[in-house]
Amino acid sequence: MSWFSLDSNGNPINPNDYQLESTPPTGCNGSDQICAVQATDNAGKPVLSPALKDEMITALHDRTPSTNVKLRTA
Repeated sequence: MSWFSLDSNGNPINPNDYQLESTPPTGCNGSDQICAVQATDNAGKPVLSPALKDEMITALHDRTPSTNVKLRTA
């Protein structure tokens, strides 16, 4: 699995709005918005599986990052 950072004004459920990172992203120190996800790489874009989408929703709801989801301040 690889890390992908979400573009600053990106839609978190659109794989085209993410950029592949060579290392875990920095600057994801918040609790308001999706910052990055760890997912299977599909030609440089993340595979946003139903399980990962659920993890994203839970992270946002709980305002807490998880194993595969990092958050940032709005």
